[in-house]
Amino acid sequence: MTAQELFDLLNQQDECEWIEAKRGHESSHSVMETVCAFANEPNLQGGYILLGVAEDKTTIFPQYKTIHIADPDKFQRDFVAQCSSMFNIPIRPKVSVEKVNGQTVIKVQVDELPQNQKPLFFKADGLPSGAYRRIASTDQRCTEDDMRIFYASSVSYDQTPIKNTTFDDIDENAIKRYRALREKVNPVAEELSYSDAELLEALGCVSKENKTELNVAGLILFGTSKALRSHFPMLRVDYIRVPGNTWVENPDDRFTTIDMRGSLLTLIFRLIDAINSDLPKGFLLPEGSIQATSVGLPTKAIREAIVNALMHRSYREHRPIQVIRYDNRIEIINPGFSLKAEDHLGEPGSETRNPFIAAVFHETNLAETKGSGIRAMRKLMVQAHLAPPTFHSNRNNNEFTSRLLLHHFLDEKDLQWLDNFKSFELTDSQKQALIFVREVGAIDNQTYRQMSDCDTLKASNELRLLKSYDIFAAKGKGKSTYYVAGKNLSTPPLELSTPVQDLSTPPLELSTPPLNASVWERINETTKERITSLGKRVNDKTVAQSIILEICNTASFKASEIAALFQKREDYIKRKFLSPMIAKGELRYLHPEMINHPEQAYITN
Repeated sequence: MTAQELFDLLNQQDECEWIEAKRGHESSHSVMETVCAFANEPNLQGGYILLGVAEDKTTIFPQYKTIHIADPDKFQRDFVAQCSSMFNIPIRPKVSVEKVNGQTVIKVQVDELPQNQKPLFFKADGLPSGAYRRIASTDQRCTEDDMRIFYASSVSYDQTPIKNTTFDDIDENAIKRYRALREKVNPVAEELSYSDAELLEALGCVSKENKTELNVAGLILFGTSKALRSHFPMLRVDYIRVPGNTWVENPDDRFTTIDMRGSLLTLIFRLIDAINSDLPKGFLLPEGSIQATSVGLPTKAIREAIVNALMHRSYREHRPIQVIRYDNRIEIINPGFSLKAEDHLGEPGSETRNPFIAAVFHETNLAETKGSGIRAMRKLMVQAHLAPPTFHSNRNNNEFTSRLLLHHFLDEKDLQWLDNFKSFELTDSQKQALIFVREVGAIDNQTYRQMSDCDTLKASNELRLLKSYDIFAAKGKGKSTYYVAGKNLSTPPLELSTPVQDLSTPPLELSTPPLNASVWERINETTKERITSLGKRVNDKTVAQSIILEICNTASFKASEIAALFQKREDYIKRKFLSPMIAKGELRYLHPEMINHPEQAYITN
């Protein structure tokens, strides 16, 4: 494709898996990361990088514009030299200088490497973190889980033998539970006639070298609590009941927690029972009907979410699954990012991290292997008149979060409120987005996609249409764009089921504000002295991080407020300090349900 064709495509559909726009005039590390990702990503067949292009956010419908590159020859020399020297093997991309709208841009075409030359990685970083993959329109560092894609002959982690384990570590109740579940699915299944030892071997639950020794799948699926505690001390599920809608909202009324251990085949039922017993129950008797129907969170939706967490979690990670019950939602956080790109969640096809564990779940009808679990959850929630579930995969923290919202969308009062916007002829998805912004304060493309079950392009078009009506206002830039209430959404609504936030007040701008007295007054005198003595030496990373921990230990602070204290740009503070501290678990988001929330702030764990 020519540079002009790529430029036109960017304005039609934005960046995608195989097109990346860069505004930089010189070869940066970010450009090299994209080269690495295009060369590595399986079945992508490479991709294009268009340099000298950036998105113009000043128009109603943001468009990409060209930025003239003054010295294309120097860029080509530097870029080709880096491709030859930075990676474990030399890369030879096709580089050409072309004209778009009369201005000079550079087109780079990177081909996918043959399988026997993957993974490509930065020599200075090594594997796995020095390799990158192309996930949707982003470049993501590889993890140990990604390595299995490049080394097809490698054995999955759930087949790793566990030393000093025997059949004495097997829970008889778990074996009985498997047989009972399997018999319901197929009463004449051959494996039901096997002895326990033969059954474990047939299910791939014993070591290939030593038939009397269990592997990870065998112990996790069928092991006793004692054996699991001995070999996997952090392999448990924590069911946490938090009063209110935010984490530790009241320090005097923190939370209650139940720690659950045991083999997966027995643990899953105890966990679902614990959640069900804690949820409010209700009944609906329609007028003229004699048959009442139950309302509330569907049990099948809970089961799908729990099974997904137990089946797909990373058992390399030594931390528990957390099921957090807030007043308005349930969050299930399991270690291990989604192997499937977030844009493709809910589509047919499943990628399993633990294939032998997944096979047992499938054979007992606890789970499916066609990738329809998330789609089923969405359908069940909509049928129960609940907000569709949302999902967030975080590769940096190596975790996956499912959120089941307990708020009933589009009840009678909501429909009365939506009458204010009848003249705009909104779709059902756009109406739900209005309610969501009213309740939460903001929405982004990813959240809209998951709620309406549509692709990125359709979500962008429908959100931009709401912006053109002045119902929404756009904030942020590029992939970080989110939408808040516009002036037409600030019209006083009819009586609502939930109090409305002050939507007419615009959020703080993303650029760093000047140091203001209100922020300065929120910190103690000792911390003020430390910041003053630090001066401009914010590059002293250890000292700056300790100050950030100090102030966020007493209250939540926005990135713009922290940047103002240090008199630095907000994007610099986020990149240099806040993001790494989030990844390490030293800080957490005040609004984890939406990372791009306009009132997002940081607080210590």
